[in-house]
Amino acid sequence: MAQPTGVYVTYSGVGLREDLENVIYDISPTDTPFMSMGSREDAIAVNHEWQTDALADAVSTNHHEEGSTLTAAEPAATTRLGNICQIALKTTLVSGTLDAVSKAGRKQELAYQMTKRAKELKRDMEKSLLHNQAKTAMSADSTVRKLGGLPNYVKTNVSVGTNGAGAGNGAARTDGTQRTFTETLLKASLLAAYDSGADCKYIMMAPAKKQIFSTFVGVGGASGVSNYIDANDQRIIGGMDIYVSDFGELAVVPNRFQRARDVWILDPEYYGVAYLRPFEQKEVASTSDGEQRAIITEFTLVTKNEAGLGAVYDLT
Repeated sequence: MAQPTGVYVTYSGVGLREDLENVIYDISPTDTPFMSMGSREDAIAVNHEWQTDALADAVSTNHHEEGSTLTAAEPAATTRLGNICQIALKTTLVSGTLDAVSKAGRKQELAYQMTKRAKELKRDMEKSLLHNQAKTAMSADSTVRKLGGLPNYVKTNVSVGTNGAGAGNGAARTDGTQRTFTETLLKASLLAAYDSGADCKYIMMAPAKKQIFSTFVGVGGASGVSNYIDANDQRIIGGMDIYVSDFGELAVVPNRFQRARDVWILDPEYYGVAYLRPFEQKEVASTSDGEQRAIITEFTLVTKNEAGLGAVYDLT
């Protein structure tokens, strides 16, 4: 039907109110599984330290004649390890006018922005804890202190690519030649962890590696793990959330903020995050017509005993 002559339509109208929802939609991921699973510790110095120990190897030759002379054996000393506390912060500056005007989705811009900064800070921390970053001690006033990441500590129960190596105790790790992620590589690290005495509870990996992991054949011999749960239900399982290994069940956890080339075998009892300064929001003096805030924390990674953890390194 043709539009009548002289009709007044919305295109020509003036003063129409905007139709803007009073909600801001943000799907940015904020889950930090590594930090969430580990313990929370307290630090009282920039260089946070701890000790590890181990029993002597079991032997089959512990047999002696009757009336043997007793000879004292000097025990091995404990091992002293440590990591450096790193300062992480986020800031925001909001003009007085922006906080005063009426806005959709939030009442106060400063409060909204500080909520975002807090979430961003946690994401940065998760990435730092899992990054191949050697610890950097304070050697001068201008030195930026950096914590050693998990790849710089876990070196015992690991599978590595050609030329891959790690010195441990926060020292630089050398990444090796990358290779395909297979169940054989994972089982080798699980066996090493079990032989060391570990009782790991989680396998953590990047999302793309989780998809590869879900194709592992397993004991059943079927092609992958996808199958119908129930003929009436018609649901298909395309992923694996529990891995039943030879040494117990492990929950499989995807992590968006870790390196894709690493797969972690974790027992939260043997790692944590130590805080020299917990999260703190500070008012920052401003010379402009606005308010400035900062959120600051000082923290480090604690690997209480790296032999209680494991890894498959150098994956494509």
